[in-house]
Amino acid sequence: MKLRGIKEIKNLKGKRVLLRLGLNAAIKNGKVAGGYRIKQVVPTIKYLKNKGAKVIVLGHIGRSKNETLRPVADYINRRTKTGFVPNLHDKNLSNIIENMKEGTALMLENLRSDKGEVDNSPEFAKYLASLGDVYVNDAFPVSHRKHASIVLLPKLLPSYIGLQFEREIKNLSMVIKPPRPFLFILGGAKPSTKIPLIKKFLKEADHVFVGGALANNFFKYMGYETGKSLVEKGLFNLKPLINNKKLLLPADVVIESKNFITKKSGSLSRNEIIADAGDCTISELEKLVKKSKFILWNGPLGNYEKGFDRATVRLLKILAKSNAKTIIGGGDTLTVAFNLKLHNKFTFVSTGGGAMLDFLADGKLPGIDAIDKSQIKIHI
Repeated sequence: MKLRGIKEIKNLKGKRVLLRLGLNAAIKNGKVAGGYRIKQVVPTIKYLKNKGAKVIVLGHIGRSKNETLRPVADYINRRTKTGFVPNLHDKNLSNIIENMKEGTALMLENLRSDKGEVDNSPEFAKYLASLGDVYVNDAFPVSHRKHASIVLLPKLLPSYIGLQFEREIKNLSMVIKPPRPFLFILGGAKPSTKIPLIKKFLKEADHVFVGGALANNFFKYMGYETGKSLVEKGLFNLKPLINNKKLLLPADVVIESKNFITKKSGSLSRNEIIADAGDCTISELEKLVKKSKFILWNGPLGNYEKGFDRATVRLLKILAKSNAKTIIGGGDTLTVAFNLKLHNKFTFVSTGGGAMLDFLADGKLPGIDAIDKSQIKIHI
């Protein structure tokens, strides 16, 4: 796959560049917590500024129109000088942008403060397009969304992908012809969205380990007692998957309780809840890791939000010492890796969660298609 990257733009001096970024960070006490994803796109901002562009950063945060990007703007400003416009529809916005000096940047307020973003409104896309000369998408984590700034804006301006987006495509495309043995590890929840991915990699990988709440549906289908564990409702034909010898499930699980209680999978009581993978499971995974030459992992193995991160932490530390080429991704997985300062120990850390999974499933994303199918000829 070859998409136009920003280094292909011949002359950026004085151009108004609308730069869509994935800025949906966790905010605690008015400050960005973690910030790995945001750090990864700072080089794109710096590149555009160094080329003399007027950089207008676009992004969203949260789901409410009242949430603000100011903490994110402050976070970026500490790494490369970036201003902030607190009103997406400021009546003086055009003049503010017009009067920007070449090689400077400013961030506009939360795109979702206008319902036209999520509604994929052509009118909203036209409004945004009126503010720029060039569009750059470096928001891989949200490029699976069919929102105005992702799929409509690229049709209205000469469009490119940013430096991080290029890295995502290059590294995730390694799954096409990976070194072998190839181990695929999938955690998190929502089997309805991940079963197609499991089916694909049962054909392409040497082993597929399914953990997290995702495994609960498999346990339920096998007739195991899952107690009050999270099990997604729906009719899923899991028989062909369960019968596949490449599929691996947790051998033991940690029960949600004040004490660290581990039970063999399927031996729960009706009132118990599966919260994490057990030590035996991680020990078995460690043996596979040592034999593997390529490992792809998305999604935590336990309920990270409730503090059940033991299995995820252990696996991250095992992978960090592995000689295999390793790619990890997924919001919670990424957060744990960043907190442990292990994010630099892997071949590649994807900033995408759902976007990573969607890209792995079929090599496509709405944000990619929007740029790829653009019929606008580039003469900049």
